[in-house]
Amino acid sequence: MARFYFFLQKGTTGPRAGLLRFETGLEVKTPLFMPVGTQGSVKAMGQEDLESIGYRLILANTYHLYLRPGLELMAKLGGLKKFMAWPYALLTDSGGFQAFSLSSLREYRDDGVLFRSHWDGSRHYFNPRKVLEIQRILESDIVMPLDDCAEYPATPERLSLALERTHRWLQDSVEYYISSGMNEKQSLFGIIQGGVEEEFREKSVQFVTTLPLPGFAIGGLSVGEKNEEFLKALRFTCALLPVEKPRYLMGVGSIPEILAAVESGVDMFDCVLPTRNARNGQLLTSEGKINLRNEKFKDRADPPDPRCGCPVCQRYTLAYLRHLHKSREILAYMLSTYHNLYFMYHFMDSMRLAIFEDRWTSFKEGYLKVYTSKSPAA
Repeated sequence: MARFYFFLQKGTTGPRAGLLRFETGLEVKTPLFMPVGTQGSVKAMGQEDLESIGYRLILANTYHLYLRPGLELMAKLGGLKKFMAWPYALLTDSGGFQAFSLSSLREYRDDGVLFRSHWDGSRHYFNPRKVLEIQRILESDIVMPLDDCAEYPATPERLSLALERTHRWLQDSVEYYISSGMNEKQSLFGIIQGGVEEEFREKSVQFVTTLPLPGFAIGGLSVGEKNEEFLKALRFTCALLPVEKPRYLMGVGSIPEILAAVESGVDMFDCVLPTRNARNGQLLTSEGKINLRNEKFKDRADPPDPRCGCPVCQRYTLAYLRHLHKSREILAYMLSTYHNLYFMYHFMDSMRLAIFEDRWTSFKEGYLKVYTSKSPAA
């Protein structure tokens, strides 16, 4: 476990590049993308694969790890990083998104959320302090508070209730975070909610930024709203946040959304899309997305992306990868996932360089050209 310090190296408004430096000496450059390892595993990837690409910060989920393998084992084996053999940095989500996504299995209460396990139907109660206690046992570096993410569309009454809960739970979280000593080893982010309504977003920023927190997460977006609503709410929120602290947009991972968010001033991202889509045969390339299950790739002897330096593109052909997916071979998921996460890592790294070299506009337009229209390679 280690706290971090954030150094903004380029930009204040608009696209920015920075550095998260953990007390262990580990440095992670921003903008950054975090692969999602919900249950302590990024699907179809070994930790050595993530390491070889260059990832040093990944995400895991408090709710799922609490259910399996459970806190007793986590405590006995020295925390999640030791358990999964990950020697770098780790961010854990709080279970707030599961309260949103598993709506049929949860019930909101004023002081927490009652879950029925999706594994065996057993009942579990999460409140702000319990969520942080779980993350203390997991020994993650960056921890998230319990929040209420309102569905879309939401009435003003529902948004108001979600905001009131999120703020009250965050206050409880901060009190426990400090009194328990977690603040000496782990970093707690505050979560901004408010749907797509500027009035609620502004109230949330005003409250959350008064608390002694090292970073801020933007929640409640990319949950079904229209693209123009997403962009407007995101830009409005970022403009209100302190410049000197990192901003984390939760659960967003498409290329156009990341570009829009970085242009708005976001530093950190996580999403299951690159890995989930890889398992379904969709690859991210310099020419846009391609679907390996497409018939036209059955006899193609060229690599998925001739401009990609990953081991998959250096060794394997489109025809072979298509064969693996059509045959449902495990190797299909492994190779496609490796490629997509390699692409995401180098996409973010190239983006950072473009920010430093004042090439943001041409960089953004180049990717939007192939990721907002039907790719010839699709």
